[in-house]
Amino acid sequence: MSYETLAWRHEAGIVEITMTRPDQANALNARMADELFDAACRCEAEGARAVIVTGAGKMFNGGGDLAEFDAAPDKADHVTRMATILHASLARLTHLDAPIITAVNGSAGGGGFSIAISGDIVLASDRAKFVSAYTASGLTPDGSSTYYLAKHVGLLRAKELVLTNRVLSAQEACDWGLVTRVVPADDLMSEAREIAARFAAGPTKAYGGAKRLLQTAYSESFEAQLDKETRSIAAMMRTHDGPHGIRSFLNKQTPAFKGA
Repeated sequence: MSYETLAWRHEAGIVEITMTRPDQANALNARMADELFDAACRCEAEGARAVIVTGAGKMFNGGGDLAEFDAAPDKADHVTRMATILHASLARLTHLDAPIITAVNGSAGGGGFSIAISGDIVLASDRAKFVSAYTASGLTPDGSSTYYLAKHVGLLRAKELVLTNRVLSAQEACDWGLVTRVVPADDLMSEAREIAARFAAGPTKAYGGAKRLLQTAYSESFEAQLDKETRSIAAMMRTHDGPHGIRSFLNKQTPAFKGA
């Protein structure tokens, strides 16, 4: 697929996906949803070991393209199709072994807010702002924010953000637990790439296993979670990196992980 709304870069195991509709606040339209799904599939097919998602220009993503929604002959059908594809994209990214870094370069609202907080690592420019925004347009959230938001900030704060559309600065978002770290705007991408490079040199299968375990931290019983831990750590012994990492530690050597 040729991209009209995204830029794709894959080098040394690191994929960068940049939303490129800066004149429209990088707003999510049907084309971008399709392209995000294609890009998410490519990450898996091409063996990405770290993924960075960011936006071009001054905004990360301002949310859904409401003008496109309004122009659709059947608005419910249009939103159903677009949200389904967007959600398939996010599910693909979430279930990758590769860690996902969202580099939030500017304001993130609506669907952009949802994408921003779905990262495994959320880096925010000191110029970034975060707002749920959905109810301001008479809508309810999509893009996974109802899955992540309360887990990050607690139920009462999640309700406040969704119902009042309170805008958080980057530092406030970090203080609330929505952001991993705030960095100067000029350093955002270099910081994201430095983290991605460390991940790309790491034990990718172990990262994926750890991510899957943490995703069920609030939903599984104690015994079920421990059983999943047993199965996961045993599975790591069937990879290259698990036994190699153990031998490297015992021999006081730096491991050379293959991500396999």
